Amino acid sequence: MVVSISTTSIWEVVKCRSMHHHRIFFDKYHLGYFRKVGMRYFHKVRNKFYYPIVIIDKLWSLISQDVKEKSNKDAASMIDVTQFSYFKVLRKGVLPEIQPIVVKAKLVSKTAEKKIKEAGGVVVLTA
Repeated sequence: MVVSISTTSIWEVVKCRSMHHHRIFFDKYHLGYFRKVGMRYFHKVRNKFYYPIVIIDKLWSLISQDVKEKSNKDAASMIDVTQFSYFKVLRKGVLPEIQPIVVKAKLVSKTAEKKIKEAGGVVVLTA
């Protein structure tokens, strides 16, 4: 006597196998396949998490040419990155040590702050 298996039960078997044997593959490429994952966040407003980044290499491109020419070791030029729609400064790149700068930003990484201070500059946090 031949017993037929319904397609529903076949998929239940496949799902059970994938929950154990192929677990890493499914967790990596098919998130939420087995059940809901992660924590709930009620009424998530994305404004709180909006902070575009700028790297240290790009800071000098934000300063106008006449301000660059006027700056020297005694007079530091100031960059307010929020005026250019950036909120966070990250560490990638280098700053010229001959011209110190004052960087005003909402968020600055620790290593970016360290690099700016090593180049003779100052970091000012704004609200």
